[in-house]
Amino acid sequence: MLKGIIGFILAGTIALFAGCKQEVEEVVAGPQVEHAIVVLNATEGNTVSGVVEFRQTEGGVRVSGEINGLPAGEHGFHVHQYGDCSGSDGKTAGGHFNPEGMEHGGPAAEKRHIGDLGNITADEAGIAKIDFVDKKLSLNGPNSIIGRGVIVHEKADDMTSQPTGAAGARLACGVIGIAK
Repeated sequence: MLKGIIGFILAGTIALFAGCKQEVEEVVAGPQVEHAIVVLNATEGNTVSGVVEFRQTEGGVRVSGEINGLPAGEHGFHVHQYGDCSGSDGKTAGGHFNPEGMEHGGPAAEKRHIGDLGNITADEAGIAKIDFVDKKLSLNGPNSIIGRGVIVHEKADDMTSQPTGAAGARLACGVIGIAK
């Protein structure tokens, strides 16, 4: 009798597990972002404004646009950690976007903050035209720049001073958003 009960339980257990199939959870990625934009607004006491677009390409992200109201010369240009421009001085955007914990460097450096985009140059009319491709930027994945801040600095980034390149005050701030 005991053998019959054990056999019945064993047969039922085998049938139960045989009826179960292993489920593999499929993770479906959302649509890939191909185009983003930032509208830059002046920090307190400044007149800087502009629009910069980011387009995902096979070789990285193409960064293009125009920034106005700058003093003539070079200005540090960076993606910052937070998409928060609520502070009048732009400091609420935090430091440079640096998810890999690298030291500060220029855009050509192999090891650098992802947000280190080097300098932009304003002409005598205060206009900086931007058009370059950055291999470290991405609009998708864990190091996406979507929702991060963009800062235009008062001075040139020297590409070596830690942790920010000695680029000085923040003249403009904007938040990168998904574009059509």
